[in-house]
Amino acid sequence: MAVDDCGAFIEKFLLQMSSPSDQLPLSGLTFAVKDIFDIEGYVAGFGNPEWLRTHPPANQTAPAVLTILRGGATCIGKTMMDEMAFSINGENFHYGTPQNPCASGRIPGGSSSGSGVAVAAKLVDFSLGTDTGGSVRVPASYCGVLGFRPSHGVVSTSGVIPMTQSFDTVGWFARDSAILKRVGWLLLHEPEVEHYKPTKVFIAEDCFKLLSSITSERLTQAFVSSVEKLFGGHLIKQISLGKYVEDKVPSLKHFTIEENDGYKHSIPSLAALVRSKRLLQRHEFKINHGEWVGSYSSHLGPGISEQILEFIREATDENIDLSRSIQIELREVLAALLEDFGVLAIPTVPGPPPKLNTDISEQFDFRAKAFSLLTIAAVSGVCQQIYQSMRYLPLWCVLLQESLF
Repeated sequence: MAVDDCGAFIEKFLLQMSSPSDQLPLSGLTFAVKDIFDIEGYVAGFGNPEWLRTHPPANQTAPAVLTILRGGATCIGKTMMDEMAFSINGENFHYGTPQNPCASGRIPGGSSSGSGVAVAAKLVDFSLGTDTGGSVRVPASYCGVLGFRPSHGVVSTSGVIPMTQSFDTVGWFARDSAILKRVGWLLLHEPEVEHYKPTKVFIAEDCFKLLSSITSERLTQAFVSSVEKLFGGHLIKQISLGKYVEDKVPSLKHFTIEENDGYKHSIPSLAALVRSKRLLQRHEFKINHGEWVGSYSSHLGPGISEQILEFIREATDENIDLSRSIQIELREVLAALLEDFGVLAIPTVPGPPPKLNTDISEQFDFRAKAFSLLTIAAVSGVCQQIYQSMRYLPLWCVLLQESLF
């Protein structure tokens, strides 16, 4: 591995269409893909050397990667990721942790860690990752780049190792907003047209209160100033998102508990949303990977091994239908709130990236807040874009449809 690639790559190679054309939308651009995508002739390693050893090379390339190649871009390699896409930290015991170019000594975010770092370090023009519970949004935030998680099911996940199909999406990173859009137009199969302007902009005031008061105020002010300049201040409305979700998604009551199991500093209805999501995640992850983990758990890294085994042990078939109904209910209430062209502004994460090698027990409160924020879009299936407003703390704008992208 090259010393100067910030540890972003697990394998380097050159891949492009046989007859590239200067007329293609991505001509002249380079990209990298997370080591979770199938590329013909290569094994998708899923962040673990034993997975790499026990799986055959792909006999075809994932459609999302093919779309980008046909758009004229050149792939220069596969990027690092957390083992089995099972963390938002970006640390990997086996292969090392990519260096965060934006915050030395701090984690890059995961699980699409290498994809975020490769873009931040200017090793590629853009990159592909996946986002189930935050795996594009978190590294984009921590590494100071733009990121986009599309609506669930809009971009093909065929040829991508599943984590949890109910939440898995293919996302992408870029430093430049014009490149982020060009990649998006291809993957979303949308024509290059002028995007629609928002008709309303909601600021989730309770979500911003999960940050420190000073940071919350600065971030909100920066966002409000931008909206006023671009679209006018009359569009801005404040909302208590937790209360709105609590009132409008009655099925969540099943997952709301008084003790709040450690989520005392988060928003109760959003903490309940996290529990509902994890129930479905455990169920699908066990179906997807339980057998392999049962045979090869000794080859998982310390920390991750215990977490994955516990995750599978706690999997159950109970209340799966309830969790799925909550997905539908949440999407419907967000649709009612945002209508066709509304935007919901939320912090991506509750603070700066934790320092490298911080024990997970010391991150409990931070992670509880983070997952409360990240789970809204994951469960509802709506799309989000990461906008850089402050270092480490870009806004995550939830959009009902890609036409505002």
